[in-house]
Amino acid sequence: MARPLAFILIIAAAWFALSFIVENAYYALLLTIIPIWATFAISWNIFSGYSGLVSFGHAAFFGLGAYTIALTSLHLDLTPWFGLPLAAVVGAVAGAVIGYPTFRLSGLYFALAMLAYPLSLVYVFEWLGYQEVILPMRPEHRLWYMQFGSYHGYLAVALALLVLSVVLSLIIERSRFGLSLLAIKQNELAAEASGVDTFRCKMQALILSGALAATAGGLYAVVVFVLTPGSVFGVIISAQAIILSLFGGAGVVWGPLIGAATLLPLSETLHAELGSVLPGIQGLLYGVAIIFVILLAPEGIYWRVRDLLSRRKGVEQARPAEPVGAAAPAVAKDHSAPRPEPGDILLSVRGLSKTYGGLKAVDDVSFDVREGEILGIIGPNGAGKTTLFNLLNGIVRPNAGEIRFDGRDVAGLKPNRACRLGIGRTFQVVRAFQRMAVLENVAVGAYVHAENEEQAWRLAEQAVSMVGLADRKDTLASALTSKELRLMELARALASRPRLLLLDEPLAGLGSAETDELMSMVARLPAHGVTVVIIEHTIGAMAGLADRFVVLDHGRFLTQGAPGDVTRDPRVIEAYLGQRWAAKHA
Repeated sequence: MARPLAFILIIAAAWFALSFIVENAYYALLLTIIPIWATFAISWNIFSGYSGLVSFGHAAFFGLGAYTIALTSLHLDLTPWFGLPLAAVVGAVAGAVIGYPTFRLSGLYFALAMLAYPLSLVYVFEWLGYQEVILPMRPEHRLWYMQFGSYHGYLAVALALLVLSVVLSLIIERSRFGLSLLAIKQNELAAEASGVDTFRCKMQALILSGALAATAGGLYAVVVFVLTPGSVFGVIISAQAIILSLFGGAGVVWGPLIGAATLLPLSETLHAELGSVLPGIQGLLYGVAIIFVILLAPEGIYWRVRDLLSRRKGVEQARPAEPVGAAAPAVAKDHSAPRPEPGDILLSVRGLSKTYGGLKAVDDVSFDVREGEILGIIGPNGAGKTTLFNLLNGIVRPNAGEIRFDGRDVAGLKPNRACRLGIGRTFQVVRAFQRMAVLENVAVGAYVHAENEEQAWRLAEQAVSMVGLADRKDTLASALTSKELRLMELARALASRPRLLLLDEPLAGLGSAETDELMSMVARLPAHGVTVVIIEHTIGAMAGLADRFVVLDHGRFLTQGAPGDVTRDPRVIEAYLGQRWAAKHA
Protein backbone atom coordinates (compact mmCIF):
# COMPACT_ATOMS: atom_id res chain seq x y z
CA MET A 1 0.00 0.00 0.00
CA ALA A 2 2.98 2.32 0.53
CA ARG A 3 3.67 2.72 -3.19
CA PRO A 4 0.08 3.63 -4.23
CA LEU A 5 -0.16 6.03 -1.28
CA ALA A 6 3.11 7.71 -2.22
CA PHE A 7 1.87 8.03 -5.79
CA ILE A 8 -1.41 9.69 -4.81
CA LEU A 9 0.42 12.05 -2.41
CA ILE A 10 2.73 13.14 -5.25
CA ILE A 11 -0.24 13.74 -7.54
CA ALA A 12 -2.03 15.70 -4.78
CA ALA A 13 1.07 17.83 -4.17
CA ALA A 14 1.42 18.55 -7.90
CA TRP A 15 -2.28 19.43 -8.11
CA PHE A 16 -1.93 21.82 -5.18
CA ALA A 17 1.15 23.42 -6.74
CA LEU A 18 -0.82 23.95 -9.94
CA SER A 19 -3.23 26.20 -8.04
CA PHE A 20 -0.46 28.79 -7.60
CA ILE A 21 -0.03 28.97 -11.37
CA VAL A 22 -3.72 29.26 -12.31
CA GLU A 23 -4.92 32.85 -12.04
CA ASN A 24 -8.36 32.61 -13.65
CA ALA A 25 -11.01 32.43 -10.89
CA TYR A 26 -13.15 29.90 -12.78
CA TYR A 27 -10.28 27.46 -13.25
CA ALA A 28 -9.13 28.01 -9.67
CA LEU A 29 -12.61 26.93 -8.53
CA LEU A 30 -12.45 24.00 -10.94
CA LEU A 31 -9.20 22.79 -9.36
CA THR A 32 -11.06 22.61 -6.04
CA ILE A 33 -14.27 21.05 -7.36
CA ILE A 34 -12.54 18.22 -9.25
CA PRO A 35 -11.13 16.51 -6.08
CA ILE A 36 -14.58 16.77 -4.50
CA TRP A 37 -16.23 15.06 -7.48
CA ALA A 38 -13.43 12.48 -7.52
CA THR A 39 -14.13 11.74 -3.86
CA PHE A 40 -17.83 11.39 -4.62
CA ALA A 41 -17.05 9.02 -7.51
CA ILE A 42 -14.83 6.95 -5.20
CA SER A 43 -17.70 6.76 -2.70
CA TRP A 44 -19.95 5.37 -5.44
CA ASN A 45 -17.21 2.94 -6.47
CA ILE A 46 -16.79 1.66 -2.90
CA PHE A 47 -20.35 0.42 -3.07
CA SER A 48 -21.36 -0.17 -6.69
CA GLY A 49 -17.90 -0.73 -8.18
CA TYR A 50 -16.97 -3.44 -5.70
CA SER A 51 -20.36 -5.05 -5.03
CA GLY A 52 -21.81 -4.76 -8.55
CA LEU A 53 -25.12 -3.31 -7.30
CA VAL A 54 -25.66 -0.21 -9.42
CA SER A 55 -26.86 2.80 -7.45
CA PHE A 56 -28.65 5.55 -9.37
CA GLY A 57 -29.32 7.35 -6.12
CA HIS A 58 -26.02 8.37 -4.55
CA ALA A 59 -27.07 11.99 -4.88
CA ALA A 60 -29.24 11.29 -1.81
CA PHE A 61 -26.11 10.99 0.36
CA PHE A 62 -24.33 13.86 -1.38
CA GLY A 63 -27.31 16.17 -0.90
CA LEU A 64 -27.91 15.16 2.72
CA GLY A 65 -24.27 15.97 3.49
CA ALA A 66 -24.54 19.34 1.75
CA TYR A 67 -27.72 20.29 3.60
CA THR A 68 -26.25 19.07 6.91
CA ILE A 69 -23.49 21.66 6.56
CA ALA A 70 -25.86 24.38 5.36
CA LEU A 71 -28.56 23.93 8.00
CA THR A 72 -26.22 23.42 10.96
CA SER A 73 -24.27 26.49 9.92
CA LEU A 74 -27.46 28.52 9.42
CA HIS A 75 -29.42 27.43 12.50
CA LEU A 76 -26.82 26.14 14.97
CA ASP A 77 -23.83 28.32 14.07
CA LEU A 78 -21.79 25.10 13.76
CA THR A 79 -18.37 25.26 12.13
CA PRO A 80 -17.85 22.99 9.10
CA TRP A 81 -14.87 21.49 10.90
CA PHE A 82 -17.47 19.76 13.10
CA GLY A 83 -20.16 19.76 10.42
CA LEU A 84 -18.22 17.51 8.03
CA PRO A 85 -17.89 14.62 10.55
CA LEU A 86 -21.58 15.14 11.35
CA ALA A 87 -22.37 14.94 7.63
CA ALA A 88 -20.49 11.63 7.49
CA VAL A 89 -22.64 10.30 10.34
CA VAL A 90 -25.80 11.46 8.56
CA GLY A 91 -24.65 9.72 5.37
CA ALA A 92 -23.87 6.51 7.24
CA VAL A 93 -27.27 6.48 8.95
CA ALA A 94 -28.95 7.20 5.62
CA GLY A 95 -27.05 4.26 4.10
CA ALA A 96 -28.39 1.91 6.77
CA VAL A 97 -31.94 3.26 6.51
CA ILE A 98 -31.94 3.08 2.71
CA GLY A 99 -30.13 -0.24 2.46
CA TYR A 100 -32.28 -2.30 4.80
CA PRO A 101 -35.44 -2.30 2.66
CA THR A 102 -33.75 -1.80 -0.71
CA PHE A 103 -31.43 -4.81 -0.51
CA ARG A 104 -34.50 -6.99 -0.78
CA LEU A 105 -34.44 -6.03 -4.46
CA SER A 106 -31.81 -6.86 -7.05
CA GLY A 107 -30.67 -5.88 -10.51
CA LEU A 108 -32.65 -3.19 -12.31
CA TYR A 109 -35.24 -3.04 -9.54
CA PHE A 110 -32.55 -2.15 -7.01
CA ALA A 111 -31.12 0.55 -9.27
CA LEU A 112 -34.52 2.14 -9.86
CA ALA A 113 -35.41 1.98 -6.17
CA MET A 114 -32.19 3.84 -5.35
CA LEU A 115 -33.10 6.51 -7.90
CA ALA A 116 -36.33 7.18 -6.02
CA TYR A 117 -34.57 8.45 -2.89
CA PRO A 118 -32.87 11.61 -4.23
CA LEU A 119 -35.89 12.43 -6.39
CA SER A 120 -38.08 12.27 -3.28
CA LEU A 121 -35.65 14.38 -1.25
CA VAL A 122 -35.85 17.19 -3.82
CA TYR A 123 -39.54 17.61 -3.03
CA VAL A 124 -39.04 17.09 0.70
CA PHE A 125 -36.55 19.97 0.98
CA GLU A 126 -38.63 22.20 -1.26
CA TRP A 127 -41.69 21.49 0.90
CA LEU A 128 -39.63 22.32 4.01
CA GLY A 129 -38.89 25.74 2.52
CA TYR A 130 -35.24 25.20 1.61
CA GLN A 131 -35.56 26.00 -2.09
CA GLU A 132 -32.37 28.05 -1.74
CA VAL A 133 -30.00 28.12 1.21
CA ILE A 134 -27.08 30.53 1.45
CA LEU A 135 -24.38 29.83 4.00
CA PRO A 136 -23.84 32.86 6.25
CA MET A 137 -20.62 34.81 5.76
CA ARG A 138 -18.49 35.25 8.88
CA PRO A 139 -15.48 37.34 7.89
CA GLU A 140 -14.42 37.81 11.51
CA HIS A 141 -13.70 34.07 12.00
CA ARG A 142 -12.72 32.87 8.55
CA LEU A 143 -10.55 29.92 9.51
CA TRP A 144 -12.95 28.71 12.21
CA TYR A 145 -15.84 28.65 9.73
CA MET A 146 -13.71 27.33 6.85
CA GLN A 147 -14.13 30.53 4.84
CA PHE A 148 -10.67 31.00 3.42
CA GLY A 149 -9.45 34.12 1.71
CA SER A 150 -8.40 32.16 -1.39
CA TYR A 151 -9.11 28.81 -3.03
CA HIS A 152 -5.83 27.40 -1.76
CA GLY A 153 -7.41 26.63 1.61
CA TYR A 154 -10.46 24.94 0.07
CA LEU A 155 -8.21 23.00 -2.28
CA ALA A 156 -6.05 21.77 0.61
CA VAL A 157 -9.12 20.44 2.42
CA ALA A 158 -10.51 18.89 -0.78
CA LEU A 159 -7.22 17.15 -1.52
CA ALA A 160 -6.97 15.90 2.07
CA LEU A 161 -10.45 14.40 1.75
CA LEU A 162 -9.51 12.84 -1.59
CA VAL A 163 -6.36 11.26 -0.15
CA LEU A 164 -8.40 9.95 2.77
CA SER A 165 -10.94 8.41 0.39
CA VAL A 166 -8.16 6.78 -1.67
CA VAL A 167 -6.60 5.31 1.48
CA LEU A 168 -10.00 3.98 2.56
CA SER A 169 -10.56 2.43 -0.86
CA LEU A 170 -7.09 0.85 -0.90
CA ILE A 171 -7.66 -0.65 2.54
CA ILE A 172 -10.96 -2.11 1.36
CA GLU A 173 -9.39 -3.53 -1.81
CA ARG A 174 -6.71 -5.35 0.17
CA SER A 175 -8.99 -6.71 2.89
CA ARG A 176 -11.31 -9.63 3.43
CA PHE A 177 -14.17 -7.17 3.13
CA GLY A 178 -13.07 -6.02 -0.32
CA LEU A 179 -12.47 -9.57 -1.56
CA SER A 180 -15.95 -10.51 -0.34
CA LEU A 181 -17.50 -7.57 -2.18
CA LEU A 182 -15.73 -8.51 -5.41
CA ALA A 183 -16.95 -12.09 -4.98
CA ILE A 184 -20.51 -10.81 -4.52
CA LYS A 185 -20.14 -8.72 -7.68
CA GLN A 186 -19.03 -11.66 -9.79
CA ASN A 187 -21.24 -14.41 -8.38
CA GLU A 188 -23.34 -13.62 -5.33
CA LEU A 189 -24.68 -17.15 -4.87
CA ALA A 190 -21.19 -18.66 -4.91
CA ALA A 191 -20.00 -16.03 -2.43
CA GLU A 192 -22.89 -16.80 -0.09
CA ALA A 193 -22.26 -20.55 -0.35
CA SER A 194 -18.57 -19.89 0.43
CA GLY A 195 -19.49 -18.33 3.76
CA VAL A 196 -19.79 -14.65 2.82
CA ASP A 197 -22.66 -12.90 4.62
CA THR A 198 -23.70 -11.01 1.50
CA PHE A 199 -26.39 -8.88 3.15
CA ARG A 200 -24.03 -7.70 5.86
CA CYS A 201 -21.22 -6.94 3.40
CA LYS A 202 -23.52 -4.94 1.12
CA MET A 203 -24.92 -3.04 4.09
CA GLN A 204 -21.44 -2.18 5.39
CA ALA A 205 -20.38 -1.04 1.91
CA LEU A 206 -23.41 1.22 1.54
CA ILE A 207 -22.87 2.72 5.00
CA LEU A 208 -19.21 3.51 4.24
CA SER A 209 -20.11 4.79 0.79
CA GLY A 210 -22.91 6.97 2.16
CA ALA A 211 -20.64 8.47 4.80
CA LEU A 212 -17.96 9.39 2.26
CA ALA A 213 -20.48 10.73 -0.27
CA ALA A 214 -22.11 12.90 2.39
CA THR A 215 -18.72 14.27 3.44
CA ALA A 216 -18.00 15.20 -0.18
CA GLY A 217 -21.40 16.86 -0.39
CA GLY A 218 -20.73 18.79 2.80
CA LEU A 219 -17.44 20.12 1.48
CA TYR A 220 -19.14 21.02 -1.80
CA ALA A 221 -21.59 23.17 0.19
CA VAL A 222 -18.70 24.93 1.94
CA VAL A 223 -17.08 25.75 -1.41
CA VAL A 224 -20.13 26.94 -3.39
CA PHE A 225 -22.01 28.64 -0.50
CA VAL A 226 -25.41 28.44 -2.25
CA LEU A 227 -27.56 25.29 -2.33
CA THR A 228 -30.79 24.34 -4.03
CA PRO A 229 -32.38 20.86 -3.84
CA GLY A 230 -31.88 20.33 -7.56
CA SER A 231 -28.19 21.21 -7.43
CA VAL A 232 -27.33 18.47 -4.91
CA PHE A 233 -30.12 15.88 -5.24
CA GLY A 234 -30.55 16.05 -9.03
CA VAL A 235 -30.23 13.04 -11.31
CA ILE A 236 -27.15 14.54 -12.97
CA ILE A 237 -25.30 14.36 -9.63
CA SER A 238 -25.62 10.58 -9.39
CA ALA A 239 -25.02 10.23 -13.12
CA GLN A 240 -21.74 12.09 -12.89
CA ALA A 241 -20.37 9.74 -10.22
CA ILE A 242 -21.46 6.73 -12.28
CA ILE A 243 -19.94 8.00 -15.53
CA LEU A 244 -16.62 8.94 -13.94
CA SER A 245 -16.29 5.50 -12.33
CA LEU A 246 -17.39 3.48 -15.34
CA PHE A 247 -15.23 5.47 -17.73
CA GLY A 248 -12.10 4.99 -15.63
CA GLY A 249 -12.96 1.47 -14.48
CA ALA A 250 -15.27 0.36 -11.68
CA GLY A 251 -14.09 -1.97 -8.95
CA VAL A 252 -10.64 -0.41 -8.47
CA VAL A 253 -9.67 2.84 -6.76
CA TRP A 254 -7.86 4.20 -9.84
CA GLY A 255 -10.99 4.04 -12.01
CA PRO A 256 -12.81 7.05 -10.51
CA LEU A 257 -9.54 8.99 -10.40
CA ILE A 258 -8.91 8.35 -14.10
CA GLY A 259 -12.47 9.37 -14.93
CA ALA A 260 -12.32 12.54 -12.82
CA ALA A 261 -8.89 13.58 -14.11
CA THR A 262 -9.97 13.02 -17.73
CA LEU A 263 -13.60 14.00 -18.10
CA LEU A 264 -14.06 16.78 -15.55
CA PRO A 265 -11.32 19.16 -16.78
CA LEU A 266 -12.33 18.52 -20.38
CA SER A 267 -16.06 19.01 -19.82
CA GLU A 268 -15.67 22.12 -17.68
CA THR A 269 -13.18 23.67 -20.10
CA LEU A 270 -15.51 23.03 -23.03
CA HIS A 271 -18.37 24.53 -21.02
CA ALA A 272 -16.34 27.65 -20.21
CA GLU A 273 -15.07 28.16 -23.75
CA LEU A 274 -18.01 26.91 -25.87
CA GLY A 275 -20.98 26.85 -23.50
CA SER A 276 -22.45 30.05 -24.90
CA VAL A 277 -22.24 28.67 -28.44
CA LEU A 278 -23.11 25.04 -27.74
CA PRO A 279 -25.31 24.86 -24.63
CA GLY A 280 -25.23 21.46 -22.97
CA ILE A 281 -21.84 20.51 -24.37
CA GLN A 282 -20.97 18.86 -21.04
CA GLY A 283 -23.82 16.40 -21.48
CA LEU A 284 -22.66 15.72 -25.02
CA LEU A 285 -19.16 14.90 -23.77
CA TYR A 286 -20.50 12.50 -21.14
CA GLY A 287 -22.66 10.85 -23.79
CA VAL A 288 -19.63 10.35 -26.02
CA ALA A 289 -17.72 8.94 -23.02
CA ILE A 290 -20.46 6.39 -22.39
CA ILE A 291 -20.45 5.31 -26.04
CA PHE A 292 -16.67 5.02 -25.93
CA VAL A 293 -16.80 2.78 -22.88
CA ILE A 294 -19.53 0.57 -24.35
CA LEU A 295 -17.73 0.06 -27.65
CA LEU A 296 -14.05 -0.01 -26.74
CA ALA A 297 -13.66 -0.63 -23.01
CA PRO A 298 -16.84 -2.10 -21.49
CA GLU A 299 -15.18 -2.44 -18.08
CA GLY A 300 -13.42 0.94 -18.21
CA ILE A 301 -10.04 2.29 -19.27
CA TYR A 302 -8.12 0.82 -16.33
CA TRP A 303 -9.22 -2.76 -16.96
CA ARG A 304 -8.79 -2.41 -20.71
CA VAL A 305 -5.20 -1.19 -20.35
CA ARG A 306 -4.42 -3.80 -17.69
CA ASP A 307 -5.68 -6.62 -19.89
CA LEU A 308 -3.63 -5.40 -22.85
CA LEU A 309 -0.48 -5.14 -20.73
CA SER A 310 -1.11 -8.56 -19.19
CA ARG A 311 -1.35 -10.20 -22.59
CA ARG A 312 1.73 -8.38 -23.82
CA LYS A 313 3.83 -9.39 -20.84
CA GLY A 314 2.55 -12.95 -20.89
CA VAL A 315 1.02 -12.79 -17.42
CA GLU A 316 -1.43 -15.47 -18.41
CA GLN A 317 0.75 -18.54 -18.17
CA ALA A 318 0.83 -21.20 -20.84
CA ARG A 319 -0.80 -24.44 -19.86
CA PRO A 320 1.67 -26.85 -18.29
CA ALA A 321 2.79 -29.82 -20.31
CA GLU A 322 1.92 -32.19 -17.50
CA PRO A 323 -1.72 -32.59 -16.55
CA VAL A 324 -2.78 -30.34 -13.68
CA GLY A 325 -2.84 -32.35 -10.52
CA ALA A 326 -0.25 -34.86 -11.78
CA ALA A 327 1.62 -34.42 -8.54
CA ALA A 328 -1.20 -36.13 -6.71
CA PRO A 329 -0.54 -39.81 -6.03
CA ALA A 330 -2.20 -42.17 -8.47
CA VAL A 331 -4.95 -44.50 -7.35
CA ALA A 332 -6.57 -47.53 -8.84
CA LYS A 333 -9.33 -46.98 -11.34
CA ASP A 334 -11.93 -48.12 -8.80
CA HIS A 335 -10.95 -44.99 -6.84
CA SER A 336 -10.24 -47.01 -3.72
CA ALA A 337 -8.32 -45.14 -1.06
CA PRO A 338 -7.81 -45.63 2.65
CA ARG A 339 -10.77 -44.13 4.45
CA PRO A 340 -12.14 -44.33 7.97
CA GLU A 341 -15.03 -46.53 8.89
CA PRO A 342 -18.32 -44.60 8.77
CA GLY A 343 -19.05 -43.11 12.18
CA ASP A 344 -22.08 -41.51 13.79
CA ILE A 345 -24.85 -39.85 11.82
CA LEU A 346 -23.65 -36.41 10.69
CA LEU A 347 -26.62 -35.41 8.52
CA SER A 348 -30.19 -36.58 9.03
CA VAL A 349 -32.95 -35.72 6.58
CA ARG A 350 -36.57 -36.48 7.43
CA GLY A 351 -39.68 -35.83 5.33
CA LEU A 352 -38.01 -33.11 3.26
CA SER A 353 -40.28 -31.48 0.67
CA LYS A 354 -40.12 -28.52 -1.69
CA THR A 355 -42.84 -27.50 -4.12
CA TYR A 356 -42.94 -24.85 -6.84
CA GLY A 357 -46.60 -24.22 -7.51
CA GLY A 358 -47.98 -27.63 -8.45
CA LEU A 359 -44.54 -29.17 -9.05
CA LYS A 360 -43.13 -31.31 -6.25
CA ALA A 361 -39.39 -30.95 -6.82
CA VAL A 362 -38.56 -32.85 -3.62
CA ASP A 363 -41.30 -34.93 -2.05
CA ASP A 364 -41.01 -36.46 1.44
CA VAL A 365 -37.33 -37.50 1.17
CA SER A 366 -35.56 -39.09 4.14
CA PHE A 367 -32.01 -40.47 4.52
CA ASP A 368 -28.92 -40.30 6.75
CA VAL A 369 -25.27 -39.55 6.08
CA ARG A 370 -22.60 -40.92 8.41
CA GLU A 371 -19.27 -39.29 9.20
CA GLY A 372 -16.48 -40.43 6.92
CA GLU A 373 -18.61 -41.96 4.18
CA ILE A 374 -19.12 -41.02 0.56
CA LEU A 375 -22.82 -41.05 -0.33
CA GLY A 376 -23.91 -40.91 -3.97
CA ILE A 377 -27.20 -39.29 -4.94
CA ILE A 378 -28.34 -40.69 -8.29
CA GLY A 379 -31.46 -40.56 -10.41
CA PRO A 380 -32.73 -39.39 -13.79
CA ASN A 381 -32.72 -35.75 -14.91
CA GLY A 382 -35.45 -33.86 -13.10
CA ALA A 383 -35.37 -36.23 -10.12
CA GLY A 384 -34.78 -33.31 -7.71
CA LYS A 385 -31.12 -33.95 -6.90
CA THR A 386 -29.87 -30.36 -7.25
CA THR A 387 -32.96 -29.04 -5.48
CA LEU A 388 -32.12 -31.42 -2.64
CA PHE A 389 -28.62 -29.91 -2.42
CA ASN A 390 -30.11 -26.41 -2.48
CA LEU A 391 -32.25 -27.40 0.49
CA LEU A 392 -29.33 -28.92 2.38
CA ASN A 393 -27.13 -25.81 2.21
CA GLY A 394 -29.90 -23.21 2.54
CA ILE A 395 -30.17 -21.79 -0.97
CA VAL A 396 -33.91 -22.56 -0.88
CA ARG A 397 -36.18 -23.09 2.10
CA PRO A 398 -38.15 -26.34 2.45
CA ASN A 399 -41.93 -26.39 2.60
CA ALA A 400 -41.80 -29.26 5.07
CA GLY A 401 -39.36 -31.61 6.71
CA GLU A 402 -36.30 -31.57 8.93
CA ILE A 403 -32.58 -31.27 8.21
CA ARG A 404 -30.31 -31.95 11.17
CA PHE A 405 -26.57 -31.44 10.84
CA ASP A 406 -24.53 -32.75 13.76
CA GLY A 407 -27.70 -32.71 15.82
CA ARG A 408 -28.67 -29.14 14.93
CA ASP A 409 -31.71 -28.18 12.87
CA VAL A 410 -30.38 -26.30 9.84
CA ALA A 411 -33.50 -26.27 7.65
CA GLY A 412 -33.86 -22.81 6.11
CA LEU A 413 -30.50 -21.61 7.42
CA LYS A 414 -28.81 -19.12 5.07
CA PRO A 415 -26.00 -20.59 2.92
CA ASN A 416 -23.30 -18.51 4.60
CA ARG A 417 -24.35 -19.79 8.02
CA ALA A 418 -24.55 -23.36 6.75
CA CYS A 419 -21.01 -22.95 5.43
CA ARG A 420 -19.84 -21.64 8.80
CA LEU A 421 -21.29 -24.74 10.46
CA GLY A 422 -19.27 -26.94 8.11
CA ILE A 423 -21.39 -27.59 5.00
CA GLY A 424 -19.37 -26.92 1.82
CA ARG A 425 -20.75 -26.89 -1.70
CA THR A 426 -19.79 -26.99 -5.37
CA PHE A 427 -22.23 -26.36 -8.22
CA GLN A 428 -23.44 -28.20 -11.27
CA VAL A 429 -22.32 -25.25 -13.43
CA VAL A 430 -19.06 -23.91 -12.03
CA ARG A 431 -19.54 -20.59 -10.26
CA ALA A 432 -16.16 -18.89 -10.48
CA PHE A 433 -15.16 -15.33 -9.69
CA GLN A 434 -13.88 -14.72 -13.19
CA ARG A 435 -11.97 -11.47 -12.54
CA MET A 436 -10.09 -12.96 -9.59
CA ALA A 437 -7.03 -15.20 -9.61
CA VAL A 438 -7.25 -18.84 -8.55
CA LEU A 439 -5.76 -18.16 -5.12
CA GLU A 440 -8.15 -15.23 -4.55
CA ASN A 441 -11.11 -17.41 -5.52
CA VAL A 442 -10.07 -20.00 -2.97
CA ALA A 443 -9.30 -17.39 -0.30
CA VAL A 444 -12.96 -16.31 -0.33
CA GLY A 445 -13.82 -19.73 1.08
CA ALA A 446 -10.80 -19.85 3.40
CA TYR A 447 -11.88 -16.75 5.32
CA VAL A 448 -14.83 -18.57 6.90
CA HIS A 449 -12.87 -20.32 9.61
CA ALA A 450 -9.60 -18.40 9.46
CA GLU A 451 -8.64 -16.40 12.52
CA ASN A 452 -6.79 -13.75 10.53
CA GLU A 453 -5.70 -12.73 7.04
CA GLU A 454 -2.44 -14.68 7.19
CA GLN A 455 -4.15 -17.93 8.13
CA ALA A 456 -6.79 -17.48 5.41
CA TRP A 457 -4.18 -17.15 2.68
CA ARG A 458 -2.25 -20.09 4.12
CA LEU A 459 -5.38 -22.26 4.03
CA ALA A 460 -6.02 -21.12 0.47
CA GLU A 461 -2.47 -22.08 -0.55
CA GLN A 462 -2.91 -25.52 1.02
CA ALA A 463 -6.24 -26.12 -0.73
CA VAL A 464 -4.84 -25.02 -4.10
CA SER A 465 -1.87 -27.35 -3.69
CA MET A 466 -4.13 -30.19 -2.59
CA VAL A 467 -6.00 -30.16 -5.92
CA GLY A 468 -2.85 -29.68 -7.96
CA LEU A 469 -3.29 -26.05 -9.05
CA ALA A 470 -0.27 -24.56 -7.26
CA ASP A 471 1.36 -23.59 -10.55
CA ARG A 472 -1.83 -21.82 -11.67
CA LYS A 473 -2.62 -19.95 -8.47
CA ASP A 474 -1.97 -16.50 -9.97
CA THR A 475 -3.94 -17.15 -13.15
CA LEU A 476 -7.31 -15.46 -13.61
CA ALA A 477 -10.24 -17.84 -13.34
CA SER A 478 -11.42 -16.69 -16.76
CA ALA A 479 -8.30 -18.27 -18.30
CA LEU A 480 -8.78 -21.75 -16.81
CA THR A 481 -9.87 -24.92 -18.58
CA SER A 482 -13.07 -26.73 -17.60
CA LYS A 483 -11.10 -29.21 -15.54
CA GLU A 484 -9.12 -26.48 -13.79
CA LEU A 485 -12.32 -24.62 -12.98
CA ARG A 486 -13.73 -27.78 -11.38
CA LEU A 487 -10.56 -28.21 -9.35
CA MET A 488 -10.55 -24.57 -8.31
CA GLU A 489 -14.16 -24.76 -7.11
CA LEU A 490 -13.31 -27.92 -5.18
CA ALA A 491 -10.35 -26.12 -3.59
CA ARG A 492 -12.57 -23.18 -2.63
CA ALA A 493 -14.99 -25.53 -0.90
CA LEU A 494 -12.16 -27.41 0.86
CA ALA A 495 -10.55 -24.15 2.04
CA SER A 496 -13.61 -23.52 4.22
CA ARG A 497 -12.69 -26.73 6.10
CA PRO A 498 -16.08 -28.40 5.72
CA ARG A 499 -17.19 -31.45 7.63
CA LEU A 500 -19.76 -32.21 4.92
CA LEU A 501 -19.05 -31.50 1.26
CA LEU A 502 -21.83 -31.44 -1.34
CA LEU A 503 -20.50 -32.08 -4.85
CA ASP A 504 -23.01 -31.38 -7.61
CA GLU A 505 -21.97 -33.22 -10.81
CA PRO A 506 -18.24 -32.43 -10.50
CA LEU A 507 -17.45 -34.58 -13.56
CA ALA A 508 -19.62 -32.62 -16.00
CA GLY A 509 -17.63 -31.72 -19.12
CA LEU A 510 -14.57 -33.82 -18.21
CA GLY A 511 -12.88 -36.59 -20.17
CA SER A 512 -12.24 -40.08 -18.86
CA ALA A 513 -8.68 -39.37 -17.65
CA GLU A 514 -9.81 -36.16 -15.98
CA THR A 515 -12.73 -38.00 -14.40
CA ASP A 516 -10.42 -40.61 -12.92
CA GLU A 517 -8.13 -37.90 -11.52
CA LEU A 518 -10.93 -35.95 -9.87
CA MET A 519 -12.54 -39.08 -8.44
CA SER A 520 -9.23 -40.11 -6.90
CA MET A 521 -9.13 -36.73 -5.12
CA VAL A 522 -12.67 -37.17 -3.83
CA ALA A 523 -11.83 -40.69 -2.62
CA ARG A 524 -9.12 -39.27 -0.35
CA LEU A 525 -11.32 -36.65 1.29
CA PRO A 526 -12.75 -38.86 4.09
CA ALA A 527 -9.19 -39.50 5.27
CA HIS A 528 -8.98 -35.73 5.80
CA GLY A 529 -12.15 -35.64 7.89
CA VAL A 530 -14.51 -34.63 5.07
CA THR A 531 -17.78 -36.49 4.56
CA VAL A 532 -18.95 -36.36 0.94
CA VAL A 533 -22.38 -36.36 -0.69
CA ILE A 534 -22.04 -36.40 -4.46
CA ILE A 535 -24.47 -36.12 -7.36
CA GLU A 536 -23.18 -37.70 -10.53
CA HIS A 537 -24.47 -39.44 -13.65
CA THR A 538 -21.24 -41.31 -14.36
CA ILE A 539 -22.39 -44.51 -12.67
CA GLY A 540 -19.26 -46.47 -13.53
CA ALA A 541 -17.06 -44.01 -11.63
CA MET A 542 -19.60 -43.61 -8.85
CA ALA A 543 -19.92 -47.36 -8.25
CA GLY A 544 -16.22 -47.59 -7.42
CA LEU A 545 -16.29 -44.44 -5.28
CA ALA A 546 -19.44 -44.30 -3.16
CA ASP A 547 -20.10 -46.36 -0.06
CA ARG A 548 -23.84 -46.10 -0.62
CA PHE A 549 -26.33 -44.80 -3.16
CA VAL A 550 -29.56 -42.94 -2.51
CA VAL A 551 -31.85 -42.98 -5.54
CA LEU A 552 -34.41 -40.25 -6.30
CA ASP A 553 -37.13 -40.40 -8.93
CA HIS A 554 -39.55 -37.55 -9.64
CA GLY A 555 -38.56 -35.91 -6.38
CA ARG A 556 -39.28 -38.97 -4.24
CA PHE A 557 -36.99 -41.38 -2.44
CA LEU A 558 -36.82 -44.64 -4.42
CA THR A 559 -34.24 -46.78 -2.62
CA GLN A 560 -30.82 -46.81 -1.02
CA GLY A 561 -28.03 -49.29 -0.38
CA ALA A 562 -24.64 -50.52 -1.56
CA PRO A 563 -23.84 -49.56 -5.18
CA GLY A 564 -23.86 -53.17 -6.38
CA ASP A 565 -27.26 -53.83 -4.85
CA VAL A 566 -28.81 -50.57 -6.05
CA THR A 567 -27.64 -50.92 -9.66
CA ARG A 568 -29.27 -54.38 -9.83
CA ASP A 569 -32.56 -53.17 -8.37
CA PRO A 570 -35.29 -53.52 -11.07
CA ARG A 571 -36.90 -50.27 -9.95
CA VAL A 572 -33.64 -48.36 -10.45
CA ILE A 573 -33.05 -50.03 -13.81
CA GLU A 574 -36.53 -49.09 -14.97
CA ALA A 575 -36.48 -45.51 -13.66
CA TYR A 576 -32.90 -44.57 -14.41
CA LEU A 577 -30.32 -47.02 -15.75
CA GLY A 578 -32.31 -48.74 -18.47
CA GLN A 579 -32.24 -52.30 -19.75
CA ARG A 580 -29.25 -51.71 -22.03
CA TRP A 581 -27.11 -50.69 -19.06
CA ALA A 582 -28.36 -53.67 -17.07
CA ALA A 583 -27.55 -56.09 -19.90
CA LYS A 584 -24.08 -54.61 -20.36
CA HIS A 585 -23.24 -54.92 -16.67
CA ALA A 586 -24.99 -58.20 -15.98
